[in-house]
Amino acid sequence: MRTPFRGHFLFPSLVAWSLAALTTTARASDPPYPTMVVVGDIEGAIGPATAAYVNRLLVVADERRANCVVLRMDTPGGLSASMRDIIQAILASPVPVVVYVWPEGAHAASAGALIALSAHVVAMAPGTNIGAAHPVSIVGGGEEQSDTMDEKVTNDAAAYARSLAEKRGRNVAWAESVVRESVSSTADEAVAADVADFVALSLDQLLGRLNGREVSTPAGEVLVRTAGAVVEEVTPTFRERFLARISDPNVAYILMLIGVFGIIFELQNPGAVLPGVAGAVSLITAAYALQMLPISWTGVALIALAIVLFILEIKVPSHGALTIGGVVAMVIGSIMLIDSPLPFMRVSLAVIIPSVLFTALFFLFAVGLGIRAQRRKVTTGHEGLVGETAVARSDIGSTGTVFVRGELWNAESDEAIAVGETVEVVAVDGLRVKVRRRG
Repeated sequence: MRTPFRGHFLFPSLVAWSLAALTTTARASDPPYPTMVVVGDIEGAIGPATAAYVNRLLVVADERRANCVVLRMDTPGGLSASMRDIIQAILASPVPVVVYVWPEGAHAASAGALIALSAHVVAMAPGTNIGAAHPVSIVGGGEEQSDTMDEKVTNDAAAYARSLAEKRGRNVAWAESVVRESVSSTADEAVAADVADFVALSLDQLLGRLNGREVSTPAGEVLVRTAGAVVEEVTPTFRERFLARISDPNVAYILMLIGVFGIIFELQNPGAVLPGVAGAVSLITAAYALQMLPISWTGVALIALAIVLFILEIKVPSHGALTIGGVVAMVIGSIMLIDSPLPFMRVSLAVIIPSVLFTALFFLFAVGLGIRAQRRKVTTGHEGLVGETAVARSDIGSTGTVFVRGELWNAESDEAIAVGETVEVVAVDGLRVKVRRRG
């Protein structure tokens, strides 16, 4: 018996296997990341809101399998804790991170310089600079203690900068000099010193020069492919913008004062509601903002003392001595409130002086009027009759009648009063007043 020929079944199978093999080969040659570039901005002082934004930016880039993240940077520096949070996120990122000091005239100073050292690639626009990362802090105690603490902080920061430079293959000596000597380099100097990789005029030029670079990430070696990449800008959310705004020392300081004014005004005028609600919201928001900043409790105590002195000035006649003391305490406390020598991390004198003057006027006039109104003699109801002048309409022994405020009242007195005499109301008991001869 002859076996049927099955070639017509074998040929389609071979075609299918060939197509599958070709598809597998093509997939194996695909780049690990699609051609998408995520771009974000680090602007202004670096704080907790900046760290939260950069962390979210890197998560978004990883979820969308972006080819790289570009952080456009223009910062004078900021908080050390926030800087370290950002650096840790960059070092752990499976997506290559590029720090681009931009636009022209921008700088990556202090904390910004160390963040740049941690990036896989550093690019700079013409006319920019990087460096000046010497740590600064305020330490209580004597001069010797301050010098010792400053040396410890500097040594720690220098070692941190060296470790970042070593990890990214950058100039270790420059990284240490940036911390110890506050060295700052222009874009061309940074490239010559092997700190920055290249100078780029624009984002397009940056992406063109990035294409084909190979960098090392926790996920392994990654080939950066940016030719024809889709650029996606990731902007801060409303929450991140709000946190960045209230963590500004000047904004936090003003919110604190508004909170104090509102609550005191509500206590002086119960039932006003709006000042109390606004004050409570402002004070709680200020407390949240201040806990993100390096506040000095000595400064807080001096501001509280100033408020107490302003209130005492209203109740105790000191001929202005308490007011002067309150103004001095509040100015010093406001200057000391943020424990940082960095000018952009302190409350500005341009904000402090008007705020102190307004606070003094607020307590001397607004709160003073409220307290004087509370002390004012009652003029309505039965209590308002006490102290009023009346005229006896009959002889008053144990009882009689008086005319007061256009009304005839039953009256009693501990002394004999003749009709027509002027008397003074000393007490009210129901519908009867007690009087005495005036004078």
